Amino acid sequence: MGDCNMEGSKQPRSEVGISYAGLAAEKPKGVISLLRPLLLDSVPTVQHTAALALGRLASYNDDLAEAVVKGEILPQLVYSLSEQNRFYKKAAAFVLRAVGKHSPQLAQAIVQCGALEMLVICLEDFDPGVKEAASWALGYIARHNSELSQAVVDSGAVPLLVLCIQEPEIALKRIAASTLSDISKHSPELAQTVVDAGAIAPLAQMILNPDAKLKRQVLSALSQIAKHSVHLAELVVEAEIFPVVLTCLKDSDEYVKKNGATLIREIAKHTPELSQFIVNVGGVAAVLDCIGSCRGTVRLPGIMMLGYVAGHSERLSMEVIISKGIPTLCACLVEENEDHIKAAAAWALEQIGKHTPEHARAVAIANVLPTLLAMYMDTHSSEDLQMKTKKALKNILKKCMHLPALEPLLHDAPPNIMKHIIAQFSKVLPHDSKARRLFVTTGGLKKVQEIKAEPGSLLQEYINVINNCYPEEIVRYYSPGYSDMMLEKMKNRHILQHLEPDTTFECLSLTPQQCLLLSLGHTSISSKSPSHRAGLLRYTKLSQ
Repeated sequence: MGDCNMEGSKQPRSEVGISYAGLAAEKPKGVISLLRPLLLDSVPTVQHTAALALGRLASYNDDLAEAVVKGEILPQLVYSLSEQNRFYKKAAAFVLRAVGKHSPQLAQAIVQCGALEMLVICLEDFDPGVKEAASWALGYIARHNSELSQAVVDSGAVPLLVLCIQEPEIALKRIAASTLSDISKHSPELAQTVVDAGAIAPLAQMILNPDAKLKRQVLSALSQIAKHSVHLAELVVEAEIFPVVLTCLKDSDEYVKKNGATLIREIAKHTPELSQFIVNVGGVAAVLDCIGSCRGTVRLPGIMMLGYVAGHSERLSMEVIISKGIPTLCACLVEENEDHIKAAAAWALEQIGKHTPEHARAVAIANVLPTLLAMYMDTHSSEDLQMKTKKALKNILKKCMHLPALEPLLHDAPPNIMKHIIAQFSKVLPHDSKARRLFVTTGGLKKVQEIKAEPGSLLQEYINVINNCYPEEIVRYYSPGYSDMMLEKMKNRHILQHLEPDTTFECLSLTPQQCLLLSLGHTSISSKSPSHRAGLLRYTKLSQ
């Protein structure tokens, strides 16, 4: 719906309104001063066209809008609103909207000249186009801040706007719903005023209206009401918007999808009970399907909704896991280019994995931890993305006992993340012999020895706990510089002089590391395996 609506009268156009931008670029104040007397012309067509030209100029940029205000044109327009024909009323309301949209200061100037009272009178006009123009102007004033929105409320506009959304004209319904949304968004008190005027029921009834643009505004208005408090969210739910609103997530219009997911998000965020209700009606599965069918910012409210649901409790988090929410969030983390969407996905994964080791394992086995670490360490990542990924890593790692998912992080994690990884190994290794063996064979123990921790630090304490799980010789063998030390020791003892030419040693049932220790004269190697203990005493001399 563009400015052309103001020309719906089909009256002849004056050359006054031609080339607004060109005139504005040359002598804006002069043009506006020339148009002002035309507003009082005896010919209605000239009045209407002059007002339309002023609106176009004011809409062009804020400097021209300010020039309109300084030219003392607004009082003249306001005075004429109550007396002129419907064409002029629409054009005058268009000027007010064009001025008020730019800044709170310009919108305040409209309020101070008494325009709100006249616009409210226009909401009672017989012509739907006049109602629409007045509603639109009120919305542009109210959207800036709570003070201006309160001024609109105090003018008595809200009950009339609620009546407008019940009119048969679709265009009027759209603009009235949009204005109610702009009023409701600022504070719980303003939203309550809209609710008290009886707006929820007619808005809820229009969710299934076939007009996509109307559905956008209806869903937005309900979202702005529900977001403020548990009480308001419950009132929206009681209007029986579920499961009807879930059908909007499959709409062909992406903004309908986005606003539908936003409404569900604003309800789910308040309490576990509201989230559980959404889960019970199939809300999580519907949101996941929606996320999978779209890209970009349309995904954002759905991603956040999953995070809110999962964050409330262990049970709700498990509902998201069972619904295959983790792979979908991982896909968002990888596929999206915008950092704020990636940050939302990282936050949602944190909400899922922060509860128990079982929840953390579900996140970890999706192989998402290395991706989170890479984004945290990427210098090109935004500050918000780095903060969200860092927090997600820490909270998931604190609960994760699935060591295979943690080992890849040992090679790249910075110290502030490393301490959380090492802490988990120090909790598991003392009580799991299989994990201890795997930790050695996968190079984990070697990596731990390479970590330079400050003496007495928490990280050093975790490393000591891990080292105490292994014989001293094994720990020394994997310590940095050990092979050089052994070679130097061999040289000093002249061991190589005692070995016959072309002679090798084959250690039976021993690891290569134990064979090396034997060849260097170590006879105190311990082993828990009987076959290994036997192998320590046997080696065969093989001559080529």
